[in-house]
Parts: sequence; C-alpha cells; structure tokens
Amino acid sequence: MHTRLKKRLLNRATKPYARTFFTNYFWARGKLGGDPIFPALLDGNVFSDGTRLLDLGCGRGLLAAWLLAAEKMADDGHWMAPRTPPKAMQFRGVELVAREVRCGNAALQAAHGNRVSLEIGDMRDADMTGVDAVTILDALHYIPHAEQDCLLDRIRAALGTDGVFVTRVGDASKGWRFNFSQRVDACMAALQGHRLPPTWCRPLSEWQRVLEARGFSVQVLPMSQGTWFANALLICRVV
Repeated sequence: MHTRLKKRLLNRATKPYARTFFTNYFWARGKLGGDPIFPALLDGNVFSDGTRLLDLGCGRGLLAAWLLAAEKMADDGHWMAPRTPPKAMQFRGVELVAREVRCGNAALQAAHGNRVSLEIGDMRDADMTGVDAVTILDALHYIPHAEQDCLLDRIRAALGTDGVFVTRVGDASKGWRFNFSQRVDACMAALQGHRLPPTWCRPLSEWQRVLEARGFSVQVLPMSQGTWFANALLICRVV
C-alpha cells in the first residue's frame, strides 16, 4: 500500500474515534498508522465480500474501522490500489475491557450502524455461530496452551469450507527479538487497562504444527517490518 493511500485511509478510519475521548482518537492513529498488519490484511486480499468476521480480543474495534473505511473509500472512487477492499462485511468483536468496548461501539456504530457490534466477554467463551472468519491479533498467548488448543478446536469447528482464521503471534525461537516483543506487549497491555498476566508462547514452527493438525493450510507472513519485534501473521484457511 503506497504512502498516499495509507494516509487517506488512516484519516478515514480514525475519524469516528474523534467523537469519543481524545486519547482514543490518538491511540487509533498511532496503532493504525504504525502497525504493518493493517495494510497487510488489505494487500493480501485476506477477506472476501460479505464476510461475517468475529474479532476476538478486538479492543476498540480498530480492525473493523480500518476495513470499513477502505470499503467506503472504494465506494467513493478514492481507492488507488490493484486489489479492491472487501465489501458488505459484518463485524462482531469480543473484548475483556469494558471501556474499550464502550469506546468502539460509540465510535463505530455512529459511523457504520449495525455492521459493527462489540461485546464484553472472554474470547474462550465467545459465541461462534454464523461466522466466516475469526481473527485473534496479539492475544492468543494470554491463555494457557491447553486453553489455546480448545479455542482453536472451537474456531475450526465454527468455520465452513471457505473459512479463514487469522492470527498474529510471537515467535518464541527468536531470542532477544522475542523478549523485546514480550516487554513491549506487556507495556501496551498495561496502557489498555489489562493486568499483566503470564503468557504462553510457542516457536513459530509449533504454531504452524498445531494449526495444521486442525485442518488449516497456514500461510506465514513476517510481520515485524521496520521494528525489532519477532511477530508473524498466520493466515489459516480450511482445507
């Protein structure tokens, strides 16, 4: 995604958060503007038209804000990229921190109506009926390995033949880069109001193994461009 398009998209995606407390707006700009995962999801054509997406650990709903803003730009004739954004997506999110849910709903429902619905809850208990895609971005490692496995089983069972599961994980085999990622992750979690729990991480090869064992075809994309992190985006499609 070229710089001019990304800047216009950032302005469009963060505008709804200006209706809420000013720190929400600047958080959205910092996260959407600096994190390589958001352009990658559009450049990679990950989601299809009409996808019903469940975002577990959704925070303020930034993923929905980004994808809906891209769709609106395309509808207005302002999209300048070979791949057009997905249309007519529906978004449901689950997030532990109540104030983030309130912020996301206040911002996004005012801008996009009932296409976005965020709820307070634990991703392990989320209702997964009627979904075509599930995302967990930077949150799966906060639950123990056995609970990760149970959640992955539920996700696989919920997705149809064309379903996709998207997650970003840290690669525990990457030494100091992984340790640095963990420290930054803990700081970000604290800023968002989370307690500082232990984490249950895995080497990238192990993440691939447990996902492939559940019937996913796993595409691995490095997701630390321009940073010292050790993250990877895993695009997992049902096979």
